[in-house]
Amino acid sequence: MARLFGTDGVRGVANAGLTAELALGLSVAAAHVLTEAKAGASAEAAPDTTRPVAVVGRDPRASGEFLEAAVVAGLASAGVDVLRVGVLPTPAVAYLTGSLGADLGVMLSASHNPMPDNGIKFFARGGHKLADELEDRIEALYREHAGGQAWERPLGAGVGRVRDYDEGFDNYVAHLVGVLPNRLDGLKVVIDGAHGAAARVSPEAFARAGADVVTIGTDPDGLNINDDCGSTHLDGLREAVVRSGADLGVAHDGDADRCLAVDADGHEVDGDQILAVLALAMKEAGQLRKDTVVATVMSNLGFKLAMEREGVELARTAVGDRYVLEEMKHGGFSLGGEQSGHVIVLDHATTGDGTLTGLMLAARVAATGRSLAELAGVMERLPQVLVNVSDVDKSRVESASELVSAVAEAERELGETGRVLLRPSGTEPLVRVMVEAADIEHARAVAGRLADVVKRALG
Repeated sequence: MARLFGTDGVRGVANAGLTAELALGLSVAAAHVLTEAKAGASAEAAPDTTRPVAVVGRDPRASGEFLEAAVVAGLASAGVDVLRVGVLPTPAVAYLTGSLGADLGVMLSASHNPMPDNGIKFFARGGHKLADELEDRIEALYREHAGGQAWERPLGAGVGRVRDYDEGFDNYVAHLVGVLPNRLDGLKVVIDGAHGAAARVSPEAFARAGADVVTIGTDPDGLNINDDCGSTHLDGLREAVVRSGADLGVAHDGDADRCLAVDADGHEVDGDQILAVLALAMKEAGQLRKDTVVATVMSNLGFKLAMEREGVELARTAVGDRYVLEEMKHGGFSLGGEQSGHVIVLDHATTGDGTLTGLMLAARVAATGRSLAELAGVMERLPQVLVNVSDVDKSRVESASELVSAVAEAERELGETGRVLLRPSGTEPLVRVMVEAADIEHARAVAGRLADVVKRALG
């Protein structure tokens, strides 16, 4: 039986794979698992009760409306008081879960996925993502009761109460602005909200921090989220930055846990470059703990070379911001992220926060008086070629002798200015071949040769 939880919660096509019944059942199961050993709720969150408390938010997708209703019903039926914060970014729900002393948080979003999809993401106390073990317990409990076993339900005054927590918006924006090292006065910034969860939050935060704000993608109607806008479609942001003469632009995804940027000339600044700029800023301020930054195996080799040159250590993880976060906690590091724009500043957030990332990037521009292009120039992105080889036995990537020899030969050929990575897909019968080199044609040639060997040796 396939696992319900993926790398970032439970996702599916809303009203097909992800139904109201599933959302309700998972919420009841999560309430039971995540509120164990309840010792009393926050006075601010629930002043006159010892019932557990949950914070529930969503992105603007139309399906989020009925899924929110199902989640709230499930939680309240399990004896959990619900603070409904409405449309807010995923990191806002995580922040409010921690700051209000809530027992769990729930975010309804499918991030950068198209509008028909949706997802459910749970946070534990403190606003932290769930470990695999907790997800497995929630799923097992859900399946047990979906099979017919009745829940033990509270009655009368024991059922949960539901109220809107409208203060969440201002509390979160105040937090973002309050942690900035300096104001943004004098900067003109274009914000692409992806018609998503940051459509109100991000422009408001930048404006309160002093920036002159121009907006695109900030008119969500429930249907247009991520539609030719946001961090996966940067052309509109490029055009708006150049047209308005802005200093930079930032683009979010649907739930605003990531941020990509463009400089004044409309050139993309990806997650690796943003991470490099922030790493050096934090190192200069004495805030980069152990002078180390955490990134995944897919980060560009140019990032690694730049960090070595600047005296910053690099810790590598598997692909996925949850693995970045695990390594940060394990090693006591303060900064980590992915090429896709998930950046975690652990002193101020428990998860990737696209608005915070954009604010801190803009703050560095304002503080130094240097352009974003100049700051991002600290690293040179080496050409990177990715080839997906399908219909192969991905389990033998590390054991097939012909393939192991071919990879070793390619690594010798590329030397210090190139890199090879073979990564089995987590969900499909394919192997991803990634090659970096100083020259794009060289990278393509090596990737093509290795793809042929993968097909021959594993097909």
